[in-house]
Amino acid sequence: MTLTTITPNPVSLRALSHPVRVRALGLLRVEGPTTATALASRLGLNTGSTSYHLRQLALHGFIVEDTERGNGRERWWKAAHKSTLASLPAPTDASAGETYDAYLQAVAVVYVEMLQRSLEERPLLPSAWRQASTLSDWTVRVTPARARKVVDTLAKMLFSVDDEDDDEAEQFVFQLNAYPFPGHLGRDTPEGSEERE
Repeated sequence: MTLTTITPNPVSLRALSHPVRVRALGLLRVEGPTTATALASRLGLNTGSTSYHLRQLALHGFIVEDTERGNGRERWWKAAHKSTLASLPAPTDASAGETYDAYLQAVAVVYVEMLQRSLEERPLLPSAWRQASTLSDWTVRVTPARARKVVDTLAKMLFSVDDEDDDEAEQFVFQLNAYPFPGHLGRDTPEGSEERE
């Protein structure tokens, strides 16, 4: 991978606003280069459908052809970046806002699927990995500015964690989900109140 992250524009983000593409990109990032046929098997799709989704990801710069692999008959694909950072669009850009929301919906679908699979596989894990895993949540009262600061701090910490040179290291998922408690936003604070930390 040549770049660590990609921040897609709204058009590119729209191309990623599909759970199959989020899954495919995630697998390429974690498991490395592969063909449409092999990826189709992992995704539970046919090769034609998988090829279409891969072409869309390539068109928007999320993946590239791996020219060092293959035999001319099958194309190999690899992720172009380690992660995607989607920027919140301006409040006045309704179309970009809808695209951003659609992308978040696709990501949420994939996160829930991954979490469910991890729970199904949990009994098979060695004890050390079971003990390292958790499902925890904290509901706290914060301002928007403080919430953003906490999210940024956690993200920065997670970006710095990578034991790729350690033989005992394995792929380990940290899902960072941070949002106002559903149904409570605005109940305690007047609309338009200023942000404070």
